[in-house]
Amino acid sequence: MDIPAQWHHQHRQPACTALRAEGVLVRTVEHLLASLYALGIDNAVAEIDAEELPIFDGSAVPWCEGIVGVGRNVQERPVRTLRVMRPVSVVDRHRRLSIGPGRGLTVSAHIALAHLGPFDWHGRIDADDFAESIAPARSFGRFIRVMAGRSYGFITRRPLLQGCGTGSAALLLGKRVIGGLRMSDELVRHRVLDIVGDLALAGYPVEGHVIAEHTCHDLNHALVAVLMRDREAWELV
Repeated sequence: MDIPAQWHHQHRQPACTALRAEGVLVRTVEHLLASLYALGIDNAVAEIDAEELPIFDGSAVPWCEGIVGVGRNVQERPVRTLRVMRPVSVVDRHRRLSIGPGRGLTVSAHIALAHLGPFDWHGRIDADDFAESIAPARSFGRFIRVMAGRSYGFITRRPLLQGCGTGSAALLLGKRVIGGLRMSDELVRHRVLDIVGDLALAGYPVEGHVIAEHTCHDLNHALVAVLMRDREAWELV
């Protein structure tokens, strides 16, 4: 069956974005959706034979390379853009996320991690910049928590973090990252990657400025839901 990649099909799952319709669940769709969004692909069908999309190396590079490799077909029907007209925000304790009017889609993101310090990133989301500066950023997490989550998933026979390891994520151990970082601010760039993928569930290219502080998938989904339900906050152009 087909599950539309739209916000009202979002289904809460640990550490990923998942879609559910008529009892069918698909997990870890955010990297593919971010790649399609950034590369300007607005009409695509992803065929899978498992519950979870491949994690590859934890980044969106394999998805971008695959999309570019097969090319695209230009369709006659014009694409409508969701233009944000007034600010919308969500807050969960120290986590804050908002979107307001802006030209194109831009993101300002901040995180601060114990023993590793603060990280900030600001930029425009377009095909070239995304492929070079955002797509390579890998998923990350604390080594101890990831291993505990994998063990819990194995014992309970739940597919929790089973694909996560040193080859598919930047794992944090104390004051260091196992295997090092691909770029000094890789961790916050991956937060941007997740924001783009989750924002794609709006169903349209978005024109606005996102400000994120310590955001996560749950907060991203909450912002999209609040935005889409506030019909006075946006227009289609």
